[in-house]
Amino acid sequence: MMTSHGKLRKEKGSLAEYESQMKDLRAQLTDQIKILDSQVEVKQQQLSDLSEFLRRRGDIEAEYARTLDKLTERFTHKTKKKEQWGQSVCQVWSVLLTQTRLESREHAALGDTCCNTLTQRLVHVSEDTHRLHKRSKEVGIQMQDELLKVTTELQTALKTYNQYHTDCLIAEGKLKEAERLEERHTGKSSELGLSQSVGQRRSSVKKMERLMEKRHGRVQETQLKCTKARNDYLLNMAAANAAMNKYYLQDVSTLIDCCDLGFHLSVERVMKCYLTSRWRIQKTEETGLRQLESAVTSLDQGGDRDALLQQHDTAFCLPFRFNYHPHEGDQVCEVSAESQVRYELETRFQQLQSRLAAVTLETEEVSKTLKATLTALLDNVCDSDCNPSPDVPSSLSHEPLGGSTAPKLILAKRRANQQETETYYFTKVKEFLTSSSLSFKLQAKHDLLQEAIQKAEAVNSDPSR
Repeated sequence: MMTSHGKLRKEKGSLAEYESQMKDLRAQLTDQIKILDSQVEVKQQQLSDLSEFLRRRGDIEAEYARTLDKLTERFTHKTKKKEQWGQSVCQVWSVLLTQTRLESREHAALGDTCCNTLTQRLVHVSEDTHRLHKRSKEVGIQMQDELLKVTTELQTALKTYNQYHTDCLIAEGKLKEAERLEERHTGKSSELGLSQSVGQRRSSVKKMERLMEKRHGRVQETQLKCTKARNDYLLNMAAANAAMNKYYLQDVSTLIDCCDLGFHLSVERVMKCYLTSRWRIQKTEETGLRQLESAVTSLDQGGDRDALLQQHDTAFCLPFRFNYHPHEGDQVCEVSAESQVRYELETRFQQLQSRLAAVTLETEEVSKTLKATLTALLDNVCDSDCNPSPDVPSSLSHEPLGGSTAPKLILAKRRANQQETETYYFTKVKEFLTSSSLSFKLQAKHDLLQEAIQKAEAVNSDPSR
């Protein structure tokens, strides 16, 4: 009986362990639902933040587009008044304004996409996420209920098995007790011998036989019930373990996938639409910048000068040539080197020739200096503060207010040098124009005197005279 009591205590321990496992399982299943609820809250917050970001980005893009459009319209109206579109600088203006206008349209389209198309799509995604989570939660609770139902059936089978096994142990104990009683009874009967009558012995034996038969029958009955209960317990345990494996290894993933159904794909579609708009803006800007670069490369100072002269030819063309008007029938219309004035003309010609040579040399020297000064001046213009730095370090935003003093001093010095060079350049321009103009006038007089002297020499050397 002590062994039977020990087995009963062990069975009670297994039931307590099972109850503890079931308690942990229920707590774990409850945590799963809570986690899924928290996940849908995270998704809703993500969608809300993304929608708010896109709405604000759309407002910024729309405002930027309006600002660009106003800027373009303002300068388009101004440039239309200046009919100088043949000049290369005006062509740069035209390309710049066209590119800015296209950029404004693209940013306006992006703003509309962000504020309307994408935000509306995110509203639908949020509604879908909430609805799918609700349905997935219902499915999950149903799956958990089925799992708990299987474990409850296992618990019932375990209790039934323990009960029948306990009955079997009790019946076996009573059978063994009856067997010991029979052995003692048989021993006493042999010791008493003939002191008992035959009838008494027969009655005692029959009672013992009936008791043993009853105890054997009870053992067989309880063993059969225990076997059936054990089989049911083992079958239910196999089913419960299979259900646990399927739920945790397959159903949980399916449940999470149902909660996430279409979420990532929808976010991907929204972001791809956003990216497409951004790439289109970048492509438009790149195309516009290439066109603008081509127009900038085609800047032609000489061509613009010729176009200006051609456009305003009335103002800039040579108006007329001074003609000789003889006075009252005078027939001579050229420089005369007759004998009376020939010596004077030859002397004047020699002086003029010497002066022309000196002025020509001076003009050439001034021209060389002018070219060198122009080169230095253009280099200074190219070395201006318009040159962008390749990278702007983030530390610039944290520099103290006096940190830009050195660049400002350098810029001021460069500007002063440029203005000084400009002053020197225009001084040389004046000298060159004055000197070259004088050279042209001297050359004209030189040519006429030379022609007159040569004609006079030809006449004097003519033998027919």
